[in-house]
Amino acid sequence: MTEALNQLAAADELLAATRATRVERRDNVQLEALALAVSANLPVLLWGEPGIGKSSALQQLADRLAVPMETVIASIHEPSDFAGLPVVGDDPATQGVPMAPPDWAVRLTRSGIGLVFFDELSSAPPAVQAALLRVVLERRVGSLELPPGVRVVAAANPPASAADGWHLSPPLANRFVHLHWTHDPEVVARGLAGTWPTADIPRIDPRRAASALARARGTLSGFLTARPGLSHHMPSDAEARGGAWPSPRTWEMALRLLTFALASDATREALATALVGAIGDGAGLEFITYLEELDLPDPNRVLADPGAFALPERGDRQLAFLTAVVSAVQSNPSRPRWEAAWTVLAKAVDAGVPDVAARAATDLAAMRDKSWPVPPTIDAFVDILRLSGAMGR
Repeated sequence: MTEALNQLAAADELLAATRATRVERRDNVQLEALALAVSANLPVLLWGEPGIGKSSALQQLADRLAVPMETVIASIHEPSDFAGLPVVGDDPATQGVPMAPPDWAVRLTRSGIGLVFFDELSSAPPAVQAALLRVVLERRVGSLELPPGVRVVAAANPPASAADGWHLSPPLANRFVHLHWTHDPEVVARGLAGTWPTADIPRIDPRRAASALARARGTLSGFLTARPGLSHHMPSDAEARGGAWPSPRTWEMALRLLTFALASDATREALATALVGAIGDGAGLEFITYLEELDLPDPNRVLADPGAFALPERGDRQLAFLTAVVSAVQSNPSRPRWEAAWTVLAKAVDAGVPDVAARAATDLAAMRDKSWPVPPTIDAFVDILRLSGAMGR
């Protein structure tokens, strides 16, 4: 018996040695896009064939962040496992009947931070997918609300590869950033030799963060003004509806991705991959091309010296720029910045395009503190502001 136990101990020791690996920082767009979306706290769905390392990549990310990860196999759960099971208390007529959450949700709530990983999502029947809607969107599991520090990631096999696979319902699919996971033979060979790639969460630069949201708002506003048909476009076939497509919800996800990328050291390739994963191939590629050609100046620098900039020539770029300037004032309002923004808007009037600045002027007028005097540059927008009611305010 002792000899057998010694042999098992030796086997366990050898087994542990086969699992011991190291990681290295290496350019990998898939991992970087995943890290960007997780940093922005957006739900992510990894699509890929079985056995190519989706779960392992997420576990490595959790280890890198030093946060707990809870894995939930969606395909083997019932809807009540996500909606919660009713627990009758002492006086349900006055206290109601709370819905008890599962143990994994309780552990994550106690930790306050971590990753919840819903695996085999495409093998979950429609009733389970419907129950997951509230978890992904509202972050509620039964009567328990997941803390803000908990990130949601899922994985799915294409329906053709999944056991009893289903297409994702459009409401659930439209809540994820979809990343298509593939394997690189070189990465596999190096990993089996003992070293796997990893990615870091993008580092936020406080100096860039102040302008990132304003620039992102201006960029998306300019693009969707030029391409209004892309604000919402649900595909006609079931398979495409189960993936990424543009909607107001996914454009809001794109806004967050762009903001985090502009404020951090995230690569352009990672941003492009994540954007396509949020709003789909067609809208994503068109928006990325627009983004590369836009090159908006820093709105805070413009507000610091409003007389030293030149207005862009194209109308959509003018609108993007003016929207970014107004958004920058809104994020940090003060009388000097507010007056500087009116100087910027006046340049649009001088350039012969007051209609482009009209919407920005209305928003800017609504920010005025009652103690701030009306600047003379507002004269060009008096009629527009009177019609909108902003003059009275």
